[in-house]
Amino acid sequence: MIFFLMPVFNEEKNIPNLHRELMDLSLQEDAHFVFSDDGSSDQSIEIIRKLFSGKPFTVLGDGVNRGPGAAFNAGFEWILQHSTSDDDRIVTLEADCTSDLGILPTMLMLNRFQYDLVLASVYAQGGGFDKTSFFRKFTSAAANFAFRFLFNVQVLTLSSFYRVYSISILRKIKQQYSAIIAEPGFICMLEILVKGIKQGAKVIEVPMKLHSSKRQGASKMKVMKTTLQYFRFLIFNKS
Repeated sequence: MIFFLMPVFNEEKNIPNLHRELMDLSLQEDAHFVFSDDGSSDQSIEIIRKLFSGKPFTVLGDGVNRGPGAAFNAGFEWILQHSTSDDDRIVTLEADCTSDLGILPTMLMLNRFQYDLVLASVYAQGGGFDKTSFFRKFTSAAANFAFRFLFNVQVLTLSSFYRVYSISILRKIKQQYSAIIAEPGFICMLEILVKGIKQGAKVIEVPMKLHSSKRQGASKMKVMKTTLQYFRFLIFNKS
């Protein structure tokens, strides 16, 4: 089984395209779509229920906005409770259609080659952005440099939601820590990456072009706030 886990916060304009891209996938395994709602106030959930009717899907959330970290944690917890095989995989995605599903077969193949965590990377050779601000590129590059320096881990991409996880590495993280993800904000992706590496995860990156032009509406990430969260996390978790 492949569990697709997607945090959702006011994505009513993007859900139809996301549905189309997911339905166009050719998968060798059964899929279950898990939407972890982070307190959407638009029609996102109604649209999901309509479009994914007839497909295995689950909507989580209590209507409260807590941040993507909380949404991911709820989704991971639900999946661990409902997974029935050590061969299950989890694909985490952006709900705004900026994740390039064209590289998913490569990511799944690498996961089968014993890589516990496969990252889609705009910084790996061959990746990049179709458009983004210089400030966002600069702050992201600075955070990446600090991470590699303090943790001595050669990972280029920290914050991308688009990843493939082996269910086994999530179980190891769950056994070791009180929460799979404790950070509520976008720093959650760095947190779970560090926890996975500490539990011996084999990590590999796949180059990806980030097509932000496909997104309807503005990004939910606040660059300055998230950058400060990165450096706070790095300072207090470098040991």
